[in-house]
Amino acid sequence: MFNPSRDEARNFLFDSWRKHRDSSVLTPLEDIAAQLIATHPEYHELLENPLHYQSHDYAPESGEANPFLHLMMHLTMQEQISIDQPRGIRAHFQRLTAHYQSEHDALHKMMECLGEMLWQAQRNKTGPDVDIYFTCLERQ
Repeated sequence: MFNPSRDEARNFLFDSWRKHRDSSVLTPLEDIAAQLIATHPEYHELLENPLHYQSHDYAPESGEANPFLHLMMHLTMQEQISIDQPRGIRAHFQRLTAHYQSEHDALHKMMECLGEMLWQAQRNKTGPDVDIYFTCLERQ
């Protein structure tokens, strides 16, 4: 299982965006990341300044959204949908895309539910619970 550190995950995003901008050869995963980054112009400046943002903390108390977490959750969603794991996630994506008439908006709603499931697992000191995830998705 791929389990990068915070710095490794951030470097992956910095490098993917740099390679994209330089028209360098990208791995398939870097290409997916670069395409996701392209849909988030609000993060371009940040990803073009790794020295400034590599160590920046995004505390929930500050109200500042963590762009790195946001992009990595996008990657997680793309992977889940592509392999339909957990089983049924692709159907939720298709339903939400039709409902919101936007893949990007559907992904954001799904990311909220993924975040809810992870928060519950952390709060309860348990593993992620797919039932929590899917119950949230069904409310969307």
